[in-house]
Amino acid sequence: MMHMTFYWGKTVTILFDSWRTDSWFSYLLSLLALFIASSFYQYMEDRRIRFKILARSKSPPSPPSVQTPLLLSSSSSAAAARLAASVIFGVNSAIGYLLMLAVMSFNGGVFVAVIFGLAFGYFLFRSAGEEDLVTIENACACA
Repeated sequence: MMHMTFYWGKTVTILFDSWRTDSWFSYLLSLLALFIASSFYQYMEDRRIRFKILARSKSPPSPPSVQTPLLLSSSSSAAAARLAASVIFGVNSAIGYLLMLAVMSFNGGVFVAVIFGLAFGYFLFRSAGEEDLVTIENACACA
């Protein structure tokens, strides 16, 4: 039976029926794996943001001319950069949703491992030099 409230214990099913913990060793190993996955999520988010800024800085916008098609990209490198950024975004979104589903096991240890992993990953990868990464894409708060 699935728990619908937070509980503390070493017996938990995480994401798949085959990922069950029944001993303290397997439980702690699973918590470590979730901690590392949460930290990796923050690493990937940092890479995605840096890649986006790098791609923007390498291709300054050129003024459109009469011969420039409106719907086509001006260069294939810009299209490749957008494709790579989309792939990184997709991978990072998948990791984030899997972490959310793991937390939905309602096990207190899983919740704590994911939250501490996210905080630790943010501390390692995203807190230093954050002022350089802030970009405002749209000044409107509702967009």
